[in-house]
Amino acid sequence: MSEEQDVFNEDELVAHLAEKTRVAADTVRLVLKYEQAFIDKAHTNAHGEVDIDSDELVDYILKQRDVKLDELTVETILDTEMQYLLDNGYAQYDE
Repeated sequence: MSEEQDVFNEDELVAHLAEKTRVAADTVRLVLKYEQAFIDKAHTNAHGEVDIDSDELVDYILKQRDVKLDELTVETILDTEMQYLLDNGYAQYDE
């Protein structure tokens, strides 16, 4: 598998999320942007992993002035993103 295949296509992801959640693609990109900012600020453990509390992540996204979504919609976008990443082999659950 080439390195290019290891990295997902963001446009494809956004299109998938917009279709599944019925949220505009620009709004999905905004949620993903704030999700990435939250992850980038999180502390890594000794193994280089980041433990993310999903409630804190959703709260962080909802506090952004330009996000005009309700909690359920943000959670749906994030859950659908995770399912997409799992289904396509870009993520896996840590056991």
